[in-house]
Amino acid sequence: MKSLAVAQKHTYARYVAHQVYYSLASRDYEWELMPLAADQNVGALVWSPLAWGRLTGKIRRGQPLPEKSRLHDTAHYGPPVDDEKLFDIVEALDSIAADTGKTVPQIAINWLISRPTVASVIIGARNEEQLRQNLGAFGWSLTKEQLDKLDQASLVTAPYPYFPYRRQEGFAKLNPPIV
Repeated sequence: MKSLAVAQKHTYARYVAHQVYYSLASRDYEWELMPLAADQNVGALVWSPLAWGRLTGKIRRGQPLPEKSRLHDTAHYGPPVDDEKLFDIVEALDSIAADTGKTVPQIAINWLISRPTVASVIIGARNEEQLRQNLGAFGWSLTKEQLDKLDQASLVTAPYPYFPYRRQEGFAKLNPPIV
């Protein structure tokens, strides 16, 4: 916001986009940056839409991390993800994938592109097959019921001052959540 204010004050070119970590496994972007982006017309370029590979469908409740997973070496570099929450999200993704004929990663990426302020998703793929699969997330839409199912599975309690709204009603009225 400060850089946008400086740009306006001095008639400099303003930012129109920013990179942000955002996924079903990490929705912190929604608390401050998404409302700012919506208010200031700034698009989000989302990186790691599959949460460091956690939303590929390869990580399952009650199963060890796959032997070939890069998470053995890289998990500590990325934002932490609660395992139980992750399993709930993957199970919701599985259910919707079964209903739609799409893959788990396609469902996760499609959810992202439906979100307010998301202008693009930065997809990382190790090979052509992964790239083609991820590109299959575009050109179709999840239903409201499917979006609601994913929202519910990935919902986390927001920190103060965003929650609890019943105690911060004035804040919520002045700054209503956009999702």
